[in-house]
Amino acid sequence: MAQPLVKKDDDHDDELEYSPFMGIEKGAVLQEARIFNDSQVDPRRCSQVEATQVFFSVTKLFQSEDTGLRRMVYLIIKELSPSPDEVIMVTSSLVKDINCNIEMYKANAIRVLCRIIDESLLTHFERILKQAIVDKNPVVSSAALVSGLHLLKTYPEIIKKWNDEVQQGIHSRSSLVQFHALALTHQIRLNDRLAVSKLVGSLTSGSVRAPLAQCLLIRYTSQVIRDMSNHGQSGERPLYEFLESCLRHRTEMVILEAARAITELDGVTSRELTPAITVLQLFLSSPRPVLRFAAVRTLNKVAMTHPMAVTNCNIDMESLISDQNRSIATLAITTLLKTGNESSVERLMKQITNFMSDIADEFKTVVVEAIRSLCVKFPLKYRFLMTFLSNVLREEGGFEYKRAIVDSIVTIIRDIPDAKESGLLHLCEFIEDCEFTYLSTQILHFLGIEGPNTSDPSKYIRYIYNRVHLENATVRAAAVSTLAKFGFMVESLKPRITVLLKRCIYDSDDEVRDRATLFLSVLGGDDTVDTDKDSKEFLFGSLEVPLVNMETSLKNYEPSEEVFDINSVPKEVKSQPLAEKKAQGKKPTGLGALPAAPSSGFDGYEKLLSSIPEFAAFGKLFKSSSHVELTEAETEYAVNVVKHIFDSHVVFQYNCTNTIPEQLLERVNVIVDASEAEEFSEAASKALNSLPYDSPGQAFVAFEKPAGVPAVGKFSNTLTFVVKEVDTSTGEAEDDGVEDEYQLEDLEIVAADYMVKVGVSNFRNAWESMDEEDEHVDEYGLGQRESLGEAIKAVIDLLGMQSCEGTETVPSNARSHTCLLSGVYIGNVKVLVRAQFGMDSTKEIAMKLAVRAEDVSVAEAIHEIVANG
Repeated sequence: MAQPLVKKDDDHDDELEYSPFMGIEKGAVLQEARIFNDSQVDPRRCSQVEATQVFFSVTKLFQSEDTGLRRMVYLIIKELSPSPDEVIMVTSSLVKDINCNIEMYKANAIRVLCRIIDESLLTHFERILKQAIVDKNPVVSSAALVSGLHLLKTYPEIIKKWNDEVQQGIHSRSSLVQFHALALTHQIRLNDRLAVSKLVGSLTSGSVRAPLAQCLLIRYTSQVIRDMSNHGQSGERPLYEFLESCLRHRTEMVILEAARAITELDGVTSRELTPAITVLQLFLSSPRPVLRFAAVRTLNKVAMTHPMAVTNCNIDMESLISDQNRSIATLAITTLLKTGNESSVERLMKQITNFMSDIADEFKTVVVEAIRSLCVKFPLKYRFLMTFLSNVLREEGGFEYKRAIVDSIVTIIRDIPDAKESGLLHLCEFIEDCEFTYLSTQILHFLGIEGPNTSDPSKYIRYIYNRVHLENATVRAAAVSTLAKFGFMVESLKPRITVLLKRCIYDSDDEVRDRATLFLSVLGGDDTVDTDKDSKEFLFGSLEVPLVNMETSLKNYEPSEEVFDINSVPKEVKSQPLAEKKAQGKKPTGLGALPAAPSSGFDGYEKLLSSIPEFAAFGKLFKSSSHVELTEAETEYAVNVVKHIFDSHVVFQYNCTNTIPEQLLERVNVIVDASEAEEFSEAASKALNSLPYDSPGQAFVAFEKPAGVPAVGKFSNTLTFVVKEVDTSTGEAEDDGVEDEYQLEDLEIVAADYMVKVGVSNFRNAWESMDEEDEHVDEYGLGQRESLGEAIKAVIDLLGMQSCEGTETVPSNARSHTCLLSGVYIGNVKVLVRAQFGMDSTKEIAMKLAVRAEDVSVAEAIHEIVANG
C-alpha cells in the first residue's frame, strides 16, 4: 500500500515522495514470495499472497471515522471476496457497524456481510438481517431487502423463511422499501403460480402506493393475466380493471407502464385498448421528449396488430413528423404508414427520405419493416416503394438493416408479380457491391428460384457469373448453383451456362470445383451420374419445408444406419411477433424478471414419443397441438394435455403438476371415457410413478382410430392417484397412502387437429400449379355476425389452416373480403382455400368457398367440415 509524505533527507525537506513499499516487512515478503519459484507455479496462490496482504491491511481501517474512507473499506472487502477463514475475522467488525447508530455504516455493512458469508454464517446472522428488514430507517431496510434478493439465488430455503418480515416492507411508507419488498416477495413465490396469483390479487386493491412498486405490480399483473390465458381461462379478465385504474394514476411512469401492459395483452380487444390509446394520445403532445417518445413507440407497436385502433391519433402524430428528435419523428411516420390511407403514402415517404441519413440503423429498420407491410396493404404503390428501398439499399448501413431491406424487396417480389423483374434487377445491382456473404448467398439462392421464370432470364446471367470471379469461396459456390438452376430451367440458356460452368471447374476452392463438375454432368447428361427425375428435382427444385425447420431437424439428427428422411421435417412454423423476435437472447434480469416458459416443440415431442415402447410402433408423428388446460388456474392439481396425431393413432400427453407442498402423488394415471368418440378405441396407456410438489410429470393414453380418417369425438378425463402426506421440514413421505381421484375437464378431437398450418410464399403461383379440374366450389350461409373479421376468424379456426399474404386482416367497414388459406392435411396432402365473404345490411354473412388439393377426396373433406361446422 502506498504511504504518504516521506522525507528523503535534510537537504530536500521540501520534496515529498510516495513509496508503494512503505510498511511492508522484507522478511515476510521474501518468505511468502518463495511460492513464485515453485516448479509448478500456482497462479491462484501467487495472487492470494498480495490479496491477503491487502485484505488484512484494509481491515485495520475500520477504526477510521472518515465516512468516505469507510465506504472504500466496504467496497474493497466485497471485491476481494475473502476466504472463509478471513471472513470470520471481519464479521465482528461488520456486525458492530450493523448495530451502531450511523445508518450509512449499517446499510453498507449489511450489503458486505451478505456478499461474503456462507450458509452456516447466514444461519448465525439471520436474526440480525431479519431485524434490519423491519428497521425504521428506509436505507437500512432497503439494503437488507436487496441483500435478500441476492442471497435468494444461492440459499432460497433460508430466505423463504423471511416472508413475514418482507411482507411488512410491502406496507412501508418508503417507496424504495416498498419496491424492494415487493420484488423479493415475488421472487420467493416465483415458482408457485397460484401463490403469485394470490399475491397480485391481494395487492391490486390499493395497498401499493409507491410509483416504482406500482410499476412492478403492473408487470406482475400482466404476467398473471398471460398465464391465465395460456392455461385456457378465457372471457372476462379479472385483473384488467386494475390495469385500467392505473391509467388514472398521478405519476406518468405508472400511466405509461399500465398503457404498455394493456396493449401487450394476448388477444386484447378494441374495448380494452381504447382507454390505453386515449392516454397515450395525450402524451403525444407533451412538452417532455421522453414522454412523446414512449407514447409514440408504444403506439407504433400497437399499429402492427391493431392499426384501426390507432387511427384516432393520426392528427397528433402528423405534428410529430417535424419533431427535433429524429427517433420520435421516425416512429411517428412509420406509425402513420401503418394506419394511414393510400393517398398519404407518397407524402410520408418523401418526408422520411429527408432524414433517413440522420437516424440510427435500429430506426431505419423500423421504417423498412413498415414499408414492407405497406406493399401488401397497397400493392399499387409498389413502384414508388421499391424505388425507395433500392435507393436506401445502396447507402451505408449495418447487416441487420441491409437484411431488412433485402427481405422487404423479396416479399414485394413474391406478393406482387408485376414487381418481380424490377425487384430482381435491384438485388442484382446490390450484390455487385455487397460486403455481407450471407446476404449475397441468399440473394443468389432467390435469383435461382425466381429468375428463370421471368420474361428475359438471360439479363441476370452477367450479374451471377461476376460473383464467380469477384467473391469469396462461399459466394462463388452459391453462384455456381444458381447458374446451374438457370441452365436446368431455361432450355435456351443451357449451352451458355454449360460454357460458364466449364470455366468454374478450375477454381481454387474444392466446393466450387465439385459443384461445377456435378452440375455439368447433370446438364450434359453424363451416364456416370444418376440423372433421373427425382435427382434433378432434388438438385434444382425448391424445398417444401421451412429452412428453419430443416436446420433444427438436421441438428437433432443422430448419425446411424437409417438415413435422414426429409419427409420427417415438420412443415409448420410457429408464428412469432416482431417484438418477441427482437427480444430473443435478451432475457430480462433483475427485479423485473419474469419466469421463463417451458420450452417444447415438434422435434422434442417426436423424440419423447419414439422413446416410449408403447408408442414406438405408431409411425411418423403428423402433428402436436398446443396445450389445452383441463383444470382451473387456482386448483390443487394443474393438468393440461397435448394431442399428438398419428396416421392411425392419437396420443394424449397429460402434463401434471402437484401444487400442494404437503402431498406426494404416486401411481398417477388418467382414466379416459371415449363413449362419445365411437371411432376411437384405447390402445395403450403409461402412468406416472411419482409426482412430488412442483415437479411436472407426464402420463399418456393412446387411442387407435381408422387410418387416414379425420375422426372426431369428445373424451371425459379423470385423474387417479395415491396421495401420501409429506413432512415439509424433512421432505419425508408417509409409507401409507390413500387412493383418490380428481375430475378433469372434457377434451375434444376436432377437424382442425388433422391440419398443419403451412404458409406459401406466392399463393397465386401455388393455386395455379394445382389442377383446376379438381377444384371444388360451394356457397354457405354463416348467419349473423358482428363483422366480417369475426366470420373469417371462425372459418380459420374451424379448418386450422394458415392465412396467407395478410388476408386475415379485414379493412374497417368492408362489406366483402377474400381470405387465402393454406395447409397440409393428414397424409401430407397440400390444401389451398380461397374464401370470399360478403355481408348484407342485416349482418348476414355469405361465403363462397373454393378448395384445391393434391387429393380430390381431401378437397371434398374440407367442404364437409365447413358444412358440418
